[in-house]
This record gives sequence, C-alpha cells and structure tokens, in this order.
Amino acid sequence: QVQLLEFGGGLVQAGGSLELSCAVSGRTSSDNVMGWFRQVPGNERDFVSGVSWYDGAIDYADSVKGRFITSRDKKTVYLQMTSLNAEDTGVYYCAFRNGRAIERAYSAYEYWGQGTQVTVSS
Repeated sequence: QVQLLEFGGGLVQAGGSLELSCAVSGRTSSDNVMGWFRQVPGNERDFVSGVSWYDGAIDYADSVKGRFITSRDKKTVYLQMTSLNAEDTGVYYCAFRNGRAIERAYSAYEYWGQGTQVTVSS
C-alpha cells in the first residue's frame, strides 16, 4: 500500500509561481513512477508531468514545457510552476504507479494524492 500526501497550492496572480510537493509513504521501489495531473470541473485528469524513479526520466505536457519543473528528493516529488496563467487553474493531483515508464493516461496510476487547488487570477 502506498500513501500520497500533497502540499502547496493556493491563489496566485498570473505570471507568478507556486510549488507543489507530494510525499510518498509505504511500499516503494526503484520501479515506480510519480506523475502530476490537473483536473478542471467536467474534464478528466490531464497529464502535467511525470518522473521515473528507475532512470530519472522526466516528461512534461506540451502546455507546461519550459514553465514547470518536476524534481524528486528521495520520497518527495516537487512540481515547481512558473509563469502561471489562467489555464493552469485546477485541482492538481500527484499519482503513483508501479512500473518504469512514464504514462500519460491517468488510468495507468494506482494511487493518488488528495488533490490541491491551484487558482491563477488574471
């Protein structure tokens, strides 16, 4: 069993920055992937970024490339968000899957954090 606990989120003005973190506890190994997803009402959870614990590979959605940075320190994963705009608004979830490859489909992830609201005001 794996538990994910998210921190961060909040209200920020357009152009501002925000950092999210996700602490993982429970049974983990090097064959794990952590992902970040964003959800707005009425939509499915969209892939934002992911990091493979196996080889350190990182993937980003095109919409956040160059603005968001995902990093990992032991069992905590971070999402540093800069140059935020209104389209970045949503509930952000961290997610965990067993495997080596980063998957962009939310259905590939087995465990989820509680979600944290990010609101970007214009």
